[in-house]
Formats: sequence, structure tokens, C-alpha cells
Amino acid sequence: MSLFQEVAILLALSALVGGIAVKLRQPLIIAYILVGIVAGPAVLGLSSHNAPLELLAEIGITVLLFVVGLKLDMRLVRTLGPVALATGLGQLTFTIVFGYGLCYLLGLEWLTALYVAVALTFSSTIIIVKLLSDKGEIDSLHGRIAMGFLIVQDIAVVLAMLGLNLYQPGNGEQSGLHPLALLGSLLGSLVVLYLLMRFALPRLLTIMASSPELLMLMAIAWGTLLAGGADSLGLSKEIGAFLAGFSLASTPLREAVASRLTSLRDFLLLFFFLHLGLQLDFAYIHGQIGNALLLSAFVLIGNPLIVMAIMGWMGYRKRTGFMAGLTVAQISEFSIIFVAMGIGLGHIGQDALGLTTLVGLITITLSTYMILYAQPLFARLSPWLGVFERHIPHRENADDNAAQDVPSDIIVYGMGRYGRQLAGQLEQGGVRVLGVDFDPETLALARAEGLNVCYGDAEDVDFLAHLPLTHARALISTIPQREVNAILLRALHNMAFKGQITLSAFRTGDAEALQHAGAASVLQPYNDAAESAARRLLAEIGPR
Repeated sequence: MSLFQEVAILLALSALVGGIAVKLRQPLIIAYILVGIVAGPAVLGLSSHNAPLELLAEIGITVLLFVVGLKLDMRLVRTLGPVALATGLGQLTFTIVFGYGLCYLLGLEWLTALYVAVALTFSSTIIIVKLLSDKGEIDSLHGRIAMGFLIVQDIAVVLAMLGLNLYQPGNGEQSGLHPLALLGSLLGSLVVLYLLMRFALPRLLTIMASSPELLMLMAIAWGTLLAGGADSLGLSKEIGAFLAGFSLASTPLREAVASRLTSLRDFLLLFFFLHLGLQLDFAYIHGQIGNALLLSAFVLIGNPLIVMAIMGWMGYRKRTGFMAGLTVAQISEFSIIFVAMGIGLGHIGQDALGLTTLVGLITITLSTYMILYAQPLFARLSPWLGVFERHIPHRENADDNAAQDVPSDIIVYGMGRYGRQLAGQLEQGGVRVLGVDFDPETLALARAEGLNVCYGDAEDVDFLAHLPLTHARALISTIPQREVNAILLRALHNMAFKGQITLSAFRTGDAEALQHAGAASVLQPYNDAAESAARRLLAEIGPR
């Protein structure tokens, strides 16, 4: 077959298997690697043109690192401060130290063991953001903490890749100053890059912004140009691509560039994972299954435990630590890229890539379901997780204690725009309201409007015991997710709450389902707003 025909078949297979993966609620990374394995010489032997696919894979990695640099949000790390750094650095240290020991005990050569241990530390930001967004938890406290230490991991990825370039095994011809020469090249490049960021790039982007297509082309050209420049200096293309993205991160157009590059990044990364699957040698993989299972168990269990231990010590509730800890229960695409770079530099052999890929397939598959069904999993494990929570979890209890001292007639879950408006109207009607939400920014907005609020998650049934339910005449939920409302409703019934329970239905069929589940009344914000608007318009326009 021609190259064009091979690529067409690979894309068709990727779409087919990707559709199955979506049905199974699995990340597409798994589907793409499996397609590569099936199309490879070990199964169907469909692909014989590796060089063009390898080039597309390299461009995909370049765009990925460019987008990582572009979206590096240091403000989030500064906002979360100690918890992001403590959990991020603590998890990295724990996984590297104990992972290295485990790999060494499994018989891996010391440098291979170190590579694999470092690869086990990285979690997939792309997968976690997608899962948390689908669950509506990206703005929750545990979602924000997870994003904070995932950014710390992204920085660690770049530093690790830089370390690869500074470590070149001696071959008798290189001088001991070679790493220093590389470091000097990097520092000189950073000075030049700073001058460009300060004086040239903002003006150039302003000119290019007149055409969205030209803006995207300029961004891609800038990323590949710096990637090629870094390669010519003896550094990796990945470092150059990251620095290219980071140089644009402070410009006003970074979101516009990032949004346009995201789809291109995902498409090109398809070829990286296809190429990875095509290159996997089953002769290496077959003997690695036992090691892969042990290392996968270490990632699935050890990484969440260390995050929970650190967050519990810092004063967070066990549920917050558990939910945040699940986000590090897998390795990422960067883990595979990191090991592939080590192979390219001649540091390690192909067996390390097979082992890392197997661990990735296992941990990404299982952790996806762990995150999707985190609440039922927490409910089962909660009795044994008390060791990860202080007697007084002060970081989350400060506002709760203050809220408990204020008598409340109605408790409102969900302080978004609708919830704040509802709480404000009730307050104006002479009713004392306590608002509850899991988004710190939303709580800040509510406090600015003079509302009495506290942090809380509707899925955390243990938190209900901290609320003044005995004095409340009603509890209202403005949360849009029917599943979350159902959890809250069951918990209130189990606690024999005597007040009226009012839930909100934002989708067709939700109102009937919630009433059937036992809600005393159901608000339908969209229908109510439409009816109110129609009455107002009829009053203004008049009947026909």
C-alpha cells in the first residue's frame, strides 16, 4: 500500500476504536496505542512507512510542549501556594525514591530504574482536566488543588527533559565541560528570548492578530523554529518548543492561540501514539507483564496515599485529599515521551519503553473509572481513611465554624449566579440564609454581596453534620447535576432532616426523577425564567 492508503486506514481504525473507547469512557490515548499495536508487525502488519509517521509524531510532541508552555499558569500555583507545592513536590519525591527502589528490586539496571521511576511521577493533565470538566469539578477545591500540583508536575517534566540534555554518557571523545557548554547555550538563548518577549513578540502578535489563520501559523512557526534552534544547540526539540510557548504565555493573545492549537495538538498526538504502538516489540513486552502489574499497583495506590497524607497533615478533610489524590493514580503521555527521549539519547534500551507503555495502559484505564466513580469509592473506603484527616481539619473548617454560629432558616447549596440571586431575594424577604459551595472564587463573590456562606461539597455527605440542620426549615439545592442532587437527597433522608427539601432541575426529565426520588419541590430555573419573561413581555407588548 502507498503511504496515503496506510494513513487513511490508520485514521479509520483510530476513529472506530476511539468511538468504542468513548463508549467505555476511556481516554483516546488508550485507543490510539491499541490501534498502533494492532496495525503493527506483530498483528496485521499494515504499516511499512515509519519515517513520515515518526516526523508527524515529533511535530505532535513539539506542539504539545508548546501548548504546555503557553498555558503554564503560574498565578494558580501562587494562589494555591503551599498545598500545590507541598503535594506536587511530595508526590514527586515519594514516587521517585520508592519507585526507584521497587524498579531496582525488580532487576532493572540502575539508569533504567531511574528513568522508569521518574516516568511514574507524571500524571496526565489532559486526561484529568477532561474528567474533572465532565464531572463539573474543575472549580471545586480538590479540582483546583489537583490543577496546582499538576502544573508543578508539568514544570518538573520540563526540568527532567532539560536534565536529559545536560547528562550525556561519556564516550571518550566528549570533554567534561560538555554539560556546561549546553548550560551556557541555554542561558544565552534565554537572554535572547527575554529580549524578544520584551520588545518584539507583543508587536508581532498584534500585527498577526488581524487574521486568525495567520496568528495560528505564526504560533506554529515560532514553536517549530525554537524547537529546531534548540536541537541545533544540542538541546532537545521539546525544550525549545516549551520555551516558545512560555514566551507567549504573558501576552494577551495566549488564550486565542491556545484554543486554536488544541485541536491540532490532539490530531498530531494521534500519530505519536500510533507510532508508539507500531514500534512496540512483543518480545520485550511479554516478559514485562509481571513488573508492569507491580508498578501499576504502586502508582494506583501509592501516589494517592502520599497526596492524602500531605493534604491531611496540612489540614484538609479526608474527602478533599481522596478526590485530589485520585488524579495522580496514573502516568501520562509525558511519561512515555520522557522514556522515548532517553532511548533516543542512548541512555536506556527499548525494554524500558515497553514497560512504561504497559504501566500507562493499565493505570490510565483503571484510574479513569476510579475518578468517574470517586464518590461511591470514597463512601466504601471512608471508614478506613480517618488516619488521613486531622481531628480538626482547620483549612476547611474555619469558615464552617463561623457559619455554624449564625442561625439560618434556609440552607442553599450552590452559590452560582442563580444561587446567589435566589439567596439574595430570600434575604430581602427576611429569611436568614446560609449558602454552601465548593468553588472558592464563587464563595468570595457571594461574601462580597453580603451573603453568609461556607465551603462545602454536596457529594461530601459527612459535611452535612457540620451544618445547622436542626434549626433550618428548608434546604435548597441549585446544583445542575441530577446525580449530585440525588446523593444530597439520600443523605438528608438518612439524617432524618425535618425541613423541606427543594432541588433544581435544569434538564428535561430531571424534575420528574427528583420528585419520584422524594424531593418535596423542584425548581426549574429555565422554565421559571421563561414564564417570568413571557409575562413581562406580554404586559409590555399587550395581547394581540
